[in-house]
Amino acid sequence: MPRTPPSPQPRDPAGGLDAFGHHLRVEKGRSEHTVRAYLGDVSALLDHLAADGVTDLGDVRLADLRSWLGAQGAGGAARSTISRRAAAVRTFFRWAVRTGRLGQDPSLRLVAPGRDKHLPGVLRQPQAAELMELAAVASDDADPIHVRNRAMLELLYASGMRVGELTGLDIDDVDLELATARVLGKGNKERIVPFGSPASEAITAWLSVARPHLVTAESGPALFLGRRGRRVDQRQVRSSLQGLLEHLPDTPAMGPHGLRHSAATHLLDGGADLRTVQELLGHASLATTQIYTHVSVDRLRAAYQQAHPRA
Repeated sequence: MPRTPPSPQPRDPAGGLDAFGHHLRVEKGRSEHTVRAYLGDVSALLDHLAADGVTDLGDVRLADLRSWLGAQGAGGAARSTISRRAAAVRTFFRWAVRTGRLGQDPSLRLVAPGRDKHLPGVLRQPQAAELMELAAVASDDADPIHVRNRAMLELLYASGMRVGELTGLDIDDVDLELATARVLGKGNKERIVPFGSPASEAITAWLSVARPHLVTAESGPALFLGRRGRRVDQRQVRSSLQGLLEHLPDTPAMGPHGLRHSAATHLLDGGADLRTVQELLGHASLATTQIYTHVSVDRLRAAYQQAHPRA
């Protein structure tokens, strides 16, 4: 089928990307992480199209988009990554049509593969307890960073919050009397999450004993600080967790998000209902939370097969 003749109106992909980024930040309220990811995805698509000789957005066809996604899969991209890239492209073309940059949306029938239903590494409850105990022992040397690491990991596991939500916390976001934290989640949606006494004790020790040793003029209201007094970043959280996991045998390879998965799984194992876990995690859809039920059902099935005489 011949291509639609290119629009006489010149296209400016770079300028379009700048405007699209502004749309995501200001109109959609997306996080800076999401904006960077979406802009990177659309930029990669434009590069792919240009390599195929498609230099005008008006010339893009559904087949071009499917070819691009297919190349992602052939290159080893995870299904979840391909799904995100498809979502970014659909959002971009929908915006381009709405703002008059395009007459038709070529991505309307673009379907990405479903997300993988497996979870990354999840700690068993005894392993989570060992990890927290190890963090507590490490903090006994009074090194402010070790005290901080204990508080961060206790809070991550206790609340199930995302690592980006953790690093964005300010001191006033934590209410130690009520044992709750005010979290700014995806789409700038705010929620209140509870935490238990171990996390409360660890945060109290951090604020009263360790944080004052790291505070500088650049610290501001940030709850957790790095060695130089600036707000802690996600890389530092990941490094602190992995450094402790190296001392625990038979634990899965995982990052801070694994503590979020572990918290959700252990809540369901303990009898929490799915909607409560959804609220705690800040999931917009219950379907996202339901992935954790697969883990719990697998454990239930394993216990049944081991214990029931007619299994």
